[in-house]
Amino acid sequence: MFSHIMVGANDIEKSKIFYDNVLGVLGAKPGLMVPNLTGQTRYFYFLDGMTFCISEPIDGEQATVGNGSTVGFNIENEAMGDKWHKIGLDFGGASIEDAPGVREFEGMKMYLAYLRDPSGNKLCALKQL
Repeated sequence: MFSHIMVGANDIEKSKIFYDNVLGVLGAKPGLMVPNLTGQTRYFYFLDGMTFCISEPIDGEQATVGNGSTVGFNIENEAMGDKWHKIGLDFGGASIEDAPGVREFEGMKMYLAYLRDPSGNKLCALKQL
């Protein structure tokens, strides 16, 4: 259904360091700068046919977060989620919501870990159990 997900970044190089590390835990290679016609810096991450991108906003304004928006990443296991969360904190992210761990509700059981990236975008690592 999706071709890619792109989030705005206010400090593109700080965000690249953050995403190189947290997406590296998932198996992605460091972000690839892809030139565009409008002059903004953008980095693309490719993994298993999926694309994630960070970009300076085209309109020249500050990047802002979407209230109620979350970008979710699949993880292989709880240990990978714990590592993803720790690496995110080590590289400028902020922990939000409950601590990483297993949640159960309405017959579902899953591991969740939440972070905000350096620009405030909400991220989640998820594994259905």
